[in-house]
This record gives sequence, structure tokens and C-alpha cells, in this order.
Amino acid sequence: MGTIAQLLQSNSADLSFQRAFYEDLHEHPELSGLERATAHRIETMLERFNCEVITQIGGFGIIAIFRNGEGPTALMRADFDALPVKEETDVPYASTRVQARPDGSTTPVMHACGHDMHTTALMGVCALLDATREHWNGTFVALFQPAEETGTGADAMVADGLARHIPKPDVCFAQHVMPGRAGEVQTMPGAQLAATNSIRITVTGRSAHGSMPHRSIDASYLAAMIVVRLQGIVGREVDPNEFAVVTVGSLRAGNTNNIIPNTAEIVLNCRFYSEDVKRHVLRAIRRVVTAECEASGSPQPPQFEFFSHGELTDNSPAVFERVRPIFDDVFGPDSVDSTRSTVSEDFSHVPRALGVPYLFWLVGCTPREMWDKAVANNSVGEDVPVNHMSTFLPDYEPTVQAATRAGAAAVLSYLKG
Repeated sequence: MGTIAQLLQSNSADLSFQRAFYEDLHEHPELSGLERATAHRIETMLERFNCEVITQIGGFGIIAIFRNGEGPTALMRADFDALPVKEETDVPYASTRVQARPDGSTTPVMHACGHDMHTTALMGVCALLDATREHWNGTFVALFQPAEETGTGADAMVADGLARHIPKPDVCFAQHVMPGRAGEVQTMPGAQLAATNSIRITVTGRSAHGSMPHRSIDASYLAAMIVVRLQGIVGREVDPNEFAVVTVGSLRAGNTNNIIPNTAEIVLNCRFYSEDVKRHVLRAIRRVVTAECEASGSPQPPQFEFFSHGELTDNSPAVFERVRPIFDDVFGPDSVDSTRSTVSEDFSHVPRALGVPYLFWLVGCTPREMWDKAVANNSVGEDVPVNHMSTFLPDYEPTVQAATRAGAAAVLSYLKG
């Protein structure tokens, strides 16, 4: 039967559809939770394969089940939502889309994080597995997930009965394109991506005319003191050998020049690699905010709203040990060690809910000459577009080939006899 590398090199699957499919997705992005047309495109493409398709799980989530006799079950996930970003690339298929939000506002939309590439690669994995059934046994589950950017899509699919619709997997996989040499596949055991929590904090003061500050409890001043004190949590309460981030992403108070506001809203984004550090920092945030409100004489306790939650992406060492030699065989020198990234994902919510091990890896997507030059000049942050930037665009050919073959190789590492 040959090795997985030989199988992928000699496969007869027709992957010519991928380019047009990718460009169509890229040109027509949709915001998280509003991906109706994108889901329809995915469903239509899946009709070419011999699989069972189940739609509208947790919103616009889709699963395709490829059954091929007795054997293990492997699941692979791709996300397909886009971002409220105005595209500034010069490709013919650049997005010019403006989409309405549920609140009636509008925003430019772009696939600025590579989810269109993830979806295209997983569709390629479907084609490869469908065309090589004589070489594997078991069940392959392709999971297409909406609303990753808001951290709600994976949980929504789980809550909507994902486990009832699929055989329990033995393993789960996912990948993400990131800045790096296009076509390199980066893997590691353990913590690959950070855990994240976003917190919306509302503090209350007392409004007054701008000329009479002594009659007010200034919510903007209160919020400013909180922002300053929050920075001391990481700087003075977290072991320097550990990792934590507390970012103030938004601070809003008042709407005119001569009225002292009575409320202020602070939105935080926090990231961790350790559950113990996370618990300590979140407790410290509550302590600091509550104490500052009391010190200012706030008439009401602060309100805390937690949203956009992402668990630690913590790769199984056993799955890594099984898949990494396959990647080394398939990709040779382009199978490299990964390093921890401070970005976050909700993929791990799926295998956690199903109680199965998983592996999440990164695929480099920067043109190699651009990347090597930026590394030599120590200017990666300046000269290389990164995820969520308006100029972010994967180098298509090496990236889609690597992502497609990596997905197929990982799945086959469990399903090939």
C-alpha cells in the first residue's frame, strides 16, 4: 500500500477546483454568525463527494461524514468566518464587500485571517480521502465551523448536539495559516495557543456639569485609574517566568465636552498559558476594579461581563508523536518545530467537549523571499503582513498545497491501516 507520503504524492484526486473555490470565498467574505452564503457554497461543493452532510449545527455549522468501513474516526475542523476589515490588497479577487450588522450598522469585510484558506484546504482533504478509499478504513469527519472570530462557533456547535450527529472521534485536528515561510508545517506538543478571556467592565459614577466637578463622581477619572492599576497585575503579581497579558482594548466614557459622565466602559482582552495564572489574574482584576470603585465612592458595584472565551490550545503529546513523523516524511525539511503563539482559538472546545485528544498546527503563508529578507533585517513586524491586517494575503500555491497535504496526512495517520 505504500507510505502516506507516497499515497499523497501519487493520488488521483482532482484538486483543480480549489483555486476558484478559494478566490470565491475570499471575494465574498461574511462576518461571524452571518455566514449564510458561505455555508451554502460549502454545502454545494460537498455534493461532489460520497459523504453524509448535516447542516445548520450551531448556526451555519456543517459536518460531512465519510464512512469507509470499520476502523477509527478522525475529525478535522476548518473555520470560515471573516473580519470587519477593509481589504487593501491588489489581487483581482480582493473583497469590496460591505456587510450589515444585526444592529443596523455596516462595515467592510475581509478574510484577513486566512479562514478561506482553511476551508479550501479541508475541502481538498475531503477530495483526497474520497478518492483514496481503498487505502484507508474508518470514518473521516470534516467539520466546517462558523463564528471562530467571536469565540462562539465551536461552543454553539457543541451545544446544538454535535456529539449526537457524529461517531465519537478518536482524534481531532485543525490548523491555522500564520506568518512564516510559505509551505512550512509547524508542529509542537503542549501549549500551542494561549487561552483568552474578554471582559466588559462597566463602572458607575455620578454625572455633573463640567464646571462643577466637585458635585460629580467622575466615571472617566475612575476608569483611568483602573486602567493604570490593571497594568500592575502582570508587572507585579505574575511570576516573570510565567506569561499573561491584560490589554485594554476599549475605553468609553461620556459623549460631550461639558458633562462629566456617570458611567464608563472598559473592555479587556486577557491571555494565558496557565490555568493557575489565569485564575489569579482574573481574581486580581475583580479586586482592583472593585477597590477603585470603592475608593472613588461609586454608588454601585462594577459590572463584569465575560465574553469571547477561548480555552488553551494544548496539543496531546501522544498525537504529536504519531503525526510528526508522518509530516517529516511528507514535507521533509519543511516540517519544522513550532513555537508557542499568544493568539487564541476556540477549536479546542470541540475535542474537550468530546473528550478526545487533538493536534493543532500552524502553516507558514508568507512568500519565502519576503519572510527571509524580513528575518535577516529583523523587521518581521514591519515588512510582513500578519493576520487581521488589511494587507494579509497567503501566498496561495505553496500554502494551499501544504495545508491540504498536512490535513490529509494527519487524518491518514489514524485511518490508514
